[in-house]
Parts: sequence; C-alpha cells; structure tokens
Amino acid sequence: MERTKITALIAADRSPGSVLIKGWVRTRRDSKTFSFIELNDGSCLKNIQVIADDSLPDYEEVKKLSTGSAVVIKGKMVESEGGGQKWEIRADEVEIISIAPDTYPLQKKRHTDEYLRTIAHLRPRSNKYGAAFRIRSELSWAIHKFFKEKEFRYIHTPIITGSDCEGAGEMFRVTSLPLDNLPRKEGKTDFSADFFGKEANLTVSGQLSAEMFALSLGDVYTFGPTFRAENSNTSRHAAEFWMLEPEMAFCDLTGNMDLGEELIRYLTRYVLDNCTEDMELFARFVDKNLMATLENIVRGDFVRLPYTEAVEILQKSKKKFEYPVTYGKDLQSEHERYLTEDHFKKPVILYNYPKEIKPFYMRVNEDGKTVAAMDVLVPGIGEIIGGSQREERLEILESRMEEGGLNKEEYWWYLDSRRYGSVPHSGFGMGFERFIMLVTGIRNIRDVIPFPRTPNSIEF
Repeated sequence: MERTKITALIAADRSPGSVLIKGWVRTRRDSKTFSFIELNDGSCLKNIQVIADDSLPDYEEVKKLSTGSAVVIKGKMVESEGGGQKWEIRADEVEIISIAPDTYPLQKKRHTDEYLRTIAHLRPRSNKYGAAFRIRSELSWAIHKFFKEKEFRYIHTPIITGSDCEGAGEMFRVTSLPLDNLPRKEGKTDFSADFFGKEANLTVSGQLSAEMFALSLGDVYTFGPTFRAENSNTSRHAAEFWMLEPEMAFCDLTGNMDLGEELIRYLTRYVLDNCTEDMELFARFVDKNLMATLENIVRGDFVRLPYTEAVEILQKSKKKFEYPVTYGKDLQSEHERYLTEDHFKKPVILYNYPKEIKPFYMRVNEDGKTVAAMDVLVPGIGEIIGGSQREERLEILESRMEEGGLNKEEYWWYLDSRRYGSVPHSGFGMGFERFIMLVTGIRNIRDVIPFPRTPNSIEF
C-alpha cells in the first residue's frame, strides 16, 4: 500500500477506505480502551487523529508513544465522531519507527522564538515554523511561475566572484591558501598563488552577471543565495540570504518600478490564495493586522515619490526619529516605516536618489545630481526592493567608477557590455527573506530562513 500524506486525507471529500500514513506524534492521550494519537507529517498545519484500541497486538507499546515519536499506521479513514475534524483513522496496525525520549525539546505547545533559534534543526516541527517554511517553499515556486508567465529566462549567476557589486567591501573571502602560512608580497597577501590567481569572494549580488545575460537574452532573472560580511545583529540582516534579481533590456526606470510593484502584488495574492491555512496561523497568533495589511497591498496602487519629497515629508513630520533626516543620506528603517505605515498607509516607491549615496552602476539623471534609482518600501519592513536603471553610457560609467575608487581593469568585462551594443536596461533585487517577513508578520529575519547565518552563529 502506498503512503498517503495527511494534507490529502484532510482535504478528501470521501473516504478512500484503508490508508497508510507516516508521521510524528504530536500528542497522545489514553481512555480505558483506546489511545488517541494526534499525528502530523509536515505536509500541512493540521494533525489527523488516530484511534488505536486495545485489541491491537502491540497496544502496550502504543501506550509508550511520546511527543516526537515516529510511527507508521495502517487503518481505515472514517468520519470523526468528535468535533474539530472531519476524518479520523481507526488503526489496524501501528509500526513504531522510533520513540522520542522525555528530553525531546518540543514538549510544550508554545516556545519563544529565541529558544527555538537554539534548536533550528528541530523548530520546523513546531506549528509556526512548519507553516513559515511551507510558505517559503510556495513562494519560491510562485517566483518562478511569475517570471515564466512573463517570458523571462532563469539564469544561474556565480556564487564565487572576483567583483564587488556594491563596492562596500563587506564580502567573505574564498581561498585555498594555508591560513597559517600565507604567501606575502610587498607586505600583502600574494593571491597570485591562490586557486584563482587573484582575490575571490562570496557574491553579494548576481546583478552584474545578470546584466550580461539581459544584454543577450532580453529579460532574465537570477534567484539564489548571496552573502554579506556585515557585523550586524539587527532583525533585518543576515550573513547569508536569498536574493531575487531580474534584469531587463530596453527597460527604463518607470518599467522597473512597474515590474517591482506587479511582482509584490502577485506574490502577495499567491500566498493569500494558496497558503490559506498556514496564513491563518500568522493572522491569529503573530500579527492581528496581517490580513488587512496584505489586502491593502494587493488592492491599491503604490505611492511613487521622489527622494527629495520624501525627505521634506519626514522633516516636516512631528515624529521624533532616532536618526535625524538629512538630504543626501540614506533613509533608515524608521523613516521608511513612517512613510508606509503612518503617512501614506500603503507601499511607497522612492526614486531619484542623490548619486553620492548610490552605487556606480546606477544611471545618472539629466540633472547630474541624482541617479535613476528606486526602492520599494512596505509596511512593517521598510525597504524590500532596491534597484535602478543601469548606466549604459560607457564614459559616464567609467567616470562613476573613478569617483568610487574602483579599479576599471577588474571590470573590463562589465565595461565591454557598454562598448558592444549597449542599450538602456534596468533591474532590481528583492530580499526573499524580507518578503516572507512581510507576508507572515514575522519580524526577525532569523525566523524565516531555515538555518540563519549571523555573527557568531554557524552551529547548524
């Protein structure tokens, strides 16, 4: 007999008769002649109730089952006589795979997020985290579905790179050199002896590589892990995180903003329509205003606002911010959330930032002072998308590199794309974990990624 997943049984309109299920015991309680077992197999939030009576040959062993134990059950699916569920299983056979000891860490129904982070290898078995990671899986599929429908090509950009896309230098070094005996030349590490013959790092973004394919295939996207060696312990930062990065040829800033807004609406609607049960958990226990926030996202247009006007609004507000608002500086999370949660009460797209605070590859506007950058801000999170129209003019791009102190020789291949058939093009990056935070109401990035990588944390 083939195994049936619990999600299929719970959704069934009629009983298939005999079934085979496998899973982990959530709870067990005994009556005089029965044991009631709540079983979950991870396929959905709900458990299915199994009734094992004392006529089973191994009934005494069944009574030893504890929370976390693993079992295989054959039985008949019948209409439940109790409330709360439509179906239950009357066990004919119970095979015990393993019995969890009393030290199983998930005995209680509720644990703090801080505690569950210390057992990241077990927390997916809890209701909250099982739901969060099922939603993560569904959203991953939805991303590919969205771009497939729009005829984008999915490409895989390098994890190991010799380029610093952001120019901030906060990158993890990759080397095969012996760390206890590094070769030296002129007082510095001699990377010519390394595996790649030069410095290599884990990527902070696949953008520069994706641009090369956009200028070949048209519309492309890359979706994968990125890394940043930023010693930050905030609730929004992790050393390893996933980025979704589309790049579009023949696309200006307006088209870029259009795609970012459409993407967020599409994914939000997708999770509301396809993850109903799991989303209800977050709406009940994590954020009471979650559904209203998400419905507001999918139904209303996003505000589009120049950076200059955003600064004026913030400066004129009576809100006391921890960080002062000054033209020519990046906005902080508190400023972004004020705009989305208090002032406009909806998502906001800021655009045309001062060029001094943005990377070299963003297109300089006709005023010579700003670049065609755009950030999408959402309630509860702040910035969720950052992007721009890319600088397609070779001489201006080179000038921007010089201003930023970048070695143009290291970017020869990137500059080639501006020499040979350069066209206007645009793209952006969306932090995948931040989007999951948006749709679940979870407020710490450590709780939406399976095994978070943060300063002094790499145990699992």
